[in-house]
Amino acid sequence: MINKTIREMTRQDFESFWPCFQSIIQAQETYAFDPDMSLNNAYTLWCESPLKSFAYIENDKVLGSYYIRANAAGPSKHISNCGYMVDQQARGKGIATRLCEHSQQIAIESGFTAMQFNSVISTNDVAVKLWQKLGFAIIGTIPNAYYHKRLGLVDSYIMHKVLVEPQ
Repeated sequence: MINKTIREMTRQDFESFWPCFQSIIQAQETYAFDPDMSLNNAYTLWCESPLKSFAYIENDKVLGSYYIRANAAGPSKHISNCGYMVDQQARGKGIATRLCEHSQQIAIESGFTAMQFNSVISTNDVAVKLWQKLGFAIIGTIPNAYYHKRLGLVDSYIMHKVLVEPQ
């Protein structure tokens, strides 16, 4: 029997997920994080700085994760922002979909009315199509915003979804 759950990420969960996290940032294809970031700095960035972070666990193995935070402060704190990562060997199994759906529910429960992704790399076709399938719209393009390790300068998208109508 396969045991699947999404729970708040612990330090131990993050350390288990670190090889995946590290390979994603070192690939320099999807995240604008320092590719030489240490485990401690990554933990602070992913788990301590955001409002919360979550791990997708299957049979005691961390296969994916996301963080949620306010996209901005003060008068714009009602819009959430998330980042997602899924282990390379676990892709194509619907984990990113489950994480995104979970994050939207957490966002609503936390009082956010919308979710915005500030930098979805245009060449990350899988992510762009998935976010669109889940109701996110491209609301802006930032030309040459990301230096892709293999492709050079590529555009980045700002994607947005209203979760609940603001009062």
